Order: sequence, then C-alpha cells, then structure tokens
Amino acid sequence: MAKPAVEFHFDFGSPNAYLAHRVIPAIEARTGVRFSYVPVLLGGVFKATGNRSPGEAFAGIRNKPEYERLEMRRFIARHGLHAFRRNPYFPVNTLQIMRGAVAAGQDGNLAAYAEAMFRGMWEAEKKLDEAEVIRAWLDEAGLDGAHTLARIQDGAVKAALIGNTEASVARGCFGAPTFFVGEEMWFGKDRLRDVEEAIGAK
Repeated sequence: MAKPAVEFHFDFGSPNAYLAHRVIPAIEARTGVRFSYVPVLLGGVFKATGNRSPGEAFAGIRNKPEYERLEMRRFIARHGLHAFRRNPYFPVNTLQIMRGAVAAGQDGNLAAYAEAMFRGMWEAEKKLDEAEVIRAWLDEAGLDGAHTLARIQDGAVKAALIGNTEASVARGCFGAPTFFVGEEMWFGKDRLRDVEEAIGAK
C-alpha cells in the first residue's frame, strides 16, 4: 500500500512550528513516512483569513493565555525539548527567511536550511529579520549566507512563497503549524498524535 503524502506548513516565526519540527523526526521514524515541509508566510495567512496571533487574540481573556503557556510547558516536558528559548525579539518579521526557505527548497537544501533557521530563532535567540544577522547565522551553520540573501531577491522565489501561502489558505490553513495527511488537515502541534494515527490508518 502506498504511503500517504504528509505535509507540514510552517513559518519560522511560530514557536509551535519549531516544537513540531523537533517532534516530527520521531514520527517519521515510527511511521516510515517523510513529512514534506511547505514554507508559508504566516502574516499572509493571517491577512487572508482575518486571524491574529495568540498573543493578540487572547489578550484580555482571563486565564486563557496562562493555560496556553501551561500546555506549551507540558509539550516541552513530554518531548524533552529543553533547548527551546523564547526569542527576545519576538515577533520577528520572517518575510526574508521564509523566502529563503522557498529558495532552499528550489536548490534542494531545505532540510538543512529549515534546521538552521528553527535553531537560530528558537534556540540561539537570533534576530532573524536583519540581513546581516541572517547571513552570519547561515554561514555559522555551514550554509552560504550571501547566496541565500541573493536568492531571496529573485522574483520567482517571492512569487512561489505567495503561491504557497495562497494555496495553503485555499486548503483550509489559518495558522501554523498546519498538517495535511492527503487532503485531511490538522492544526497545531498538539494534533501531532492525531496526524500520526491518520498516517497509520491510510
């Protein structure tokens, strides 16, 4: 039986996408299915759907933000993700590095690029909306920072990120992380167990 297509729609600016990224390899090992990483621009998703970040959406709601932080601590503890750090520059404008993800995908280097960017954002606490910081961090990670900065100016790269974002919203996406198993969608890191069950059921 053919394995199902599984997609991870992500933006580096989402801490929950980072946490999902850290859990995905174990699911891949258990199921034998590789997740396809699909870069989308979270700001574009929010604009298209009228959504807002949890910090904005839950502001002023008594007990809700506290519970969301509790759930994050539980997830981190369950999976031993103790390298996670809250980025002091959050929220970071991710337009450049998400274009970089599209370019890396076109260049066949998305896995290494995604690992570097997630680590830079949520472990090394880098301000990854400044070109020089992006270049230096990619160089430190063994990637070509200057090449990436040049690639993100490519009109085809810019158009591809817009296309990814619009296509994701058309399929039901309203935030990140979003997962698709075939055409079935799940939202949020806390649905990864459901995603794994769906992979096994296909």
